[in-house]
Amino acid sequence: MSLPQRDAPRDAFVDLASFRTELYACLTGRRDALFELSDALLCADGPVRTLVELSLTPEYRRGHGALYGGVNRGHLDVSRLRRALVGLPLPRTAEGQLVLAVDVSNWLRPDANTSPDRLFCYTYGRGRGSAQMIPGWPYSFVAALEQGRTSWTAMLDVVRLCPWDDAIAVTAAQIREVFQRLYVAGQWQIGDPPVLVVADAGYDVTRLAFLLTDLPVEMLGRMRSDRVLYFPPPPQPPGKVGRKPKRGAEFAFEVAATQPAPSVTTATDTTHYGKAVATAWDRLHPLLVRRSAWAEHPKGELPVIEGTVIRLQVDHLRGDRSPRPVWLWWSGTAATAGDVDRLWQAFLRRFDLEHTFRMLKQTMGWTTPKLREPAAADRWTWLVIAAHAQLRLARPLAEDLRNPWERPARQGHLTPARVRRGFRRLHRKTPQPTGAPKSTIAGPGRPTGTKNRHRARVHPVGKRDKPDPPLSS
Repeated sequence: MSLPQRDAPRDAFVDLASFRTELYACLTGRRDALFELSDALLCADGPVRTLVELSLTPEYRRGHGALYGGVNRGHLDVSRLRRALVGLPLPRTAEGQLVLAVDVSNWLRPDANTSPDRLFCYTYGRGRGSAQMIPGWPYSFVAALEQGRTSWTAMLDVVRLCPWDDAIAVTAAQIREVFQRLYVAGQWQIGDPPVLVVADAGYDVTRLAFLLTDLPVEMLGRMRSDRVLYFPPPPQPPGKVGRKPKRGAEFAFEVAATQPAPSVTTATDTTHYGKAVATAWDRLHPLLVRRSAWAEHPKGELPVIEGTVIRLQVDHLRGDRSPRPVWLWWSGTAATAGDVDRLWQAFLRRFDLEHTFRMLKQTMGWTTPKLREPAAADRWTWLVIAAHAQLRLARPLAEDLRNPWERPARQGHLTPARVRRGFRRLHRKTPQPTGAPKSTIAGPGRPTGTKNRHRARVHPVGKRDKPDPPLSS
């Protein structure tokens, strides 16, 4: 798919038409059924409740058997689709910097005992202590973030985490591959600002920074409020002999007495939370020990991963809740006041990814199908991401088909759900590469009265070692 240069003005309809043509080329098995399934997902009325109901939309001209056959037996060139996604127009900051967010969203399958490769997924509850570990398939997403208050993100990649995976190592490899594709597509060029990657507290942001230290990438992540970091060791006094200390003074997030005067302090007036005060301390690193992820590190001294700690404190929260400080760690050092303001505002934009997850699950029905095989779940996941990318491309083209009780949206500020509501009108003008369906006769199926002699295997849930590859005959 040939795309114009990133700085040239782009035609939204041309981008949409080109992506649809490229998506059809990425479907290498049962492509007509899969492509029309993606169109049915975009043009269906209301949220997707069941997968088979998509076969009743006018855009899907085949039967429900072809729908399930495409999801279970189709084939998708994932590498080509990934290259197509990074070649689309991507949001940037005013300085031209790309801001990426990484996060995990779970496809819960508690009753799928015959589905392999399930993990115990952490799910939040509304009350204290109500969180649960439920079996499911966790998926790691990478998306480009926009500036300002919005519910739009640009999905770039997704990887399903397997029971034998190291989640941090997989995330680091995922970010590395996304950056390489961005560089090949011309989205990042030598001389551009480093790509900023934002993560939440579930990630070991310091280890991610260590694994990606050879790339022009900045890591920014939230840390728990009970963490303890250390300053660099003080210089050795002249004439003193003996071993140099490995670390300096302790910096405990919950103990104010261990926190010296900050290197940078900024204050910003916000609309809903009063004054936001951000304070930063330079060159702080965690204490690493040889266990868990660092157990297999090469012999010798463990690395010292220095960065900048930022504490964000606001005056008040909505709902009369007492505000608690948010602690961030940035992989860079010597932060200026402009850097501190840029970083904590970029972290707040990470929560736009939660709106995308809600859109994928509640409206587009990402986790609705009861699929058995993980390969089919991966195939359906990529179809949903491709459909979301088409909604983003159709954003400046769609009409605001609002309900009578809804407020009119400003020009160019339609939500993803409203763009999907008007996508059917655009669908008629876009390329339709699929062929006409062929008339077929349904198979006889299993004879009446016979039992299923091929019982599905029950798979355990949880972490385990990677299975050995099958022996070649």
